[in-house]
Order: sequence, then structure tokens, then C-alpha cells
Amino acid sequence: MIKRVKYLVSDLMVVALFTCGSAFAADDASINGETRSKIQSAMSEMIDRNTVNNVYSHFDPIKGELHNLDLVELHDGIVKKGNYYVSCADFRNSKGKMLDIDFLVLEKDDGFVATQAVIHKADNKKRKYHLEN
Repeated sequence: MIKRVKYLVSDLMVVALFTCGSAFAADDASINGETRSKIQSAMSEMIDRNTVNNVYSHFDPIKGELHNLDLVELHDGIVKKGNYYVSCADFRNSKGKMLDIDFLVLEKDDGFVATQAVIHKADNKKRKYHLEN
């Protein structure tokens, strides 16, 4: 009995380690302080600018569909891919379908500007896109 409990605890620790590792995989801790704050502000400004009557509209060129979305949550994680800083947010459509949208942010003068929004995950399936050289 003790041996089974020991293996169970060991298995749970491994699962927790991998789960926590993937949760933090999309965050670069070296992007911090004022830089992090300005990147997140640029993303929020783009969302606010494109939200009308509490609806964020986003065209999906892969599916050829216009999504009218409600913001669910801004993610804290930020990574650098090529010249872009990337952070994301979760949105929900009127049918309850979740979309994870990545926002591409560039440094401009003494600030940052979000230039593009790309669906990173739809229908629980990740979509790949390439930003690095």
C-alpha cells in the first residue's frame, strides 16, 4: 500500500511539474517593468480601439469569417518572436466558442504599438504562424 501511494505521489509531482512548465512557457521573465507594462497597454489600446458596443470584431482570413467577440481575459505572458513582442487574450463568440488571439506588438519611438491580431487557437486547435527569421 505504501509503495502504491509513493508511486502515486511521484506521478502527481511529474504531472504538476509539466503542467506548471507549460503554463509559464509563454512568458519571458526578462521582459519586465516598464517594458512589460507598455506592451500590455499597447495590446489593451488595440482591443479598446477595435471594440464597438462591447463587441470586438476580428476577421479570420483562414476561415473567411468575421467574428464578433467578447473579451474574456488578457493574458499576462509576453514573449519575443523575431522583431515582435507577442501577448494574447481570450475571447468568446455568441455561440460560446473560445478564440485565443495573439497580438503582435512593435517598439515605436519611446513606446509600443500593437499592429496585428492573429488567431492562435480556435476550435481548441492551435494555429501555427512564423515570425522569426
